[in-house]
Amino acid sequence: MAAVVYLLCALTSLACAALLWRGWRRTRVRLLLWTCACFLGLAANNALLFVDVQLVPERDLATIRQIPALLGVGLLLYGMVWERR
Repeated sequence: MAAVVYLLCALTSLACAALLWRGWRRTRVRLLLWTCACFLGLAANNALLFVDVQLVPERDLATIRQIPALLGVGLLLYGMVWERR
C-alpha cells in the first residue's frame, strides 16, 4: 500500500508541475516557472523515495533522494528573493 502512496505523490507533483508550466507559458509570470521547477524537484524526490523503499530496500538512499528536493526548493527560494516585478 505504501508503494501506491509514493507513486501517487510523485504523479501529483508532476501534475502540479505540468499545470504550473502551462500557466507560465500562457502568462509568462516567472514565479510560475520557479514554482514548476520546485515541483519537478519534489516529484523526483518522491520517485527516489519509491526506489529507495520499494526497489532497493537494502541500501539507504536518504541523502541522494533529498538532493532533488533541495534543488527544487532552492530554485523556488531564488525565484522569490531575486526576481523583481
